[in-house]
Amino acid sequence: MFDIGFGELVMIAFVAIFVFGPDKLPELARQAGKFLRQLRNFATNARDELRAELGPEYADLDLADLDPRAIVRKHLAEAMAELDEIEDAIKSDADDDAQVPLGTGELPPYDVDAT
Repeated sequence: MFDIGFGELVMIAFVAIFVFGPDKLPELARQAGKFLRQLRNFATNARDELRAELGPEYADLDLADLDPRAIVRKHLAEAMAELDEIEDAIKSDADDDAQVPLGTGELPPYDVDAT
């Protein structure tokens, strides 16, 4: 999600120790953990309240489904699948209509009504 590697984490820890000092760092980490827990509980309660207000037909609502990028990605994937199906159908029709060369001494078909 944040795309932070080990080197970045070490640098952040070094800066935190330098800025806050080793005495205050454990208390700050404890407060940050408590804040994240409260934030997570707030988000969970908001999601549950939204589902309760929308009613039972939206009980399986996932907020990630409302992300515009996910919606666009889903529709693009569906469109690409449809294009693949169309290309496969065209290819199979072309294989069915493939012309076979005439054999030696074989006359081409002649339609009296066409001329």
